[in-house]
Amino acid sequence: MEMSGVMALGWLVAGIFSVLSLLHIFWALGGRAGNTQVLPERDGQPLFRPGPVSTLVVAALLAVAALLVAQQAGIGPALLPSSLVPLGCWGVAVAFLLRAVGEFRYVGFFKQVRNTSFSRMDTLLYSPLSLCLGVGTGMVAFLAS
Repeated sequence: MEMSGVMALGWLVAGIFSVLSLLHIFWALGGRAGNTQVLPERDGQPLFRPGPVSTLVVAALLAVAALLVAQQAGIGPALLPSSLVPLGCWGVAVAFLLRAVGEFRYVGFFKQVRNTSFSRMDTLLYSPLSLCLGVGTGMVAFLAS
């Protein structure tokens, strides 16, 4: 893939990470839209209830992922130490690939619980998106090094 292709992939992946970060900020500030079916559940109840602080931490991590991908692809400002960017991209790639695989009970392609609202959305959207983000981030890390 030539550099313009890496840059285009970088824009796409960093853009998705940015949108996900903004969505988590929205939820942390009390927004309700789009927050149904986003938590694994058992007996109709969420397995955990993240508060505003933990939701903002996730937003910050997603923003850092966007910065890592953008900087590695050569499309963003060099805000992060350049020696850490490739390793950071590989870390993000592995994290999202592991998220796609899941923990084999409630989350991921290999989950056992499949009859909840979350599990249906996880199968249709969350796990495939995690897989694509993991592969895309890995491709940027590999091709732009």
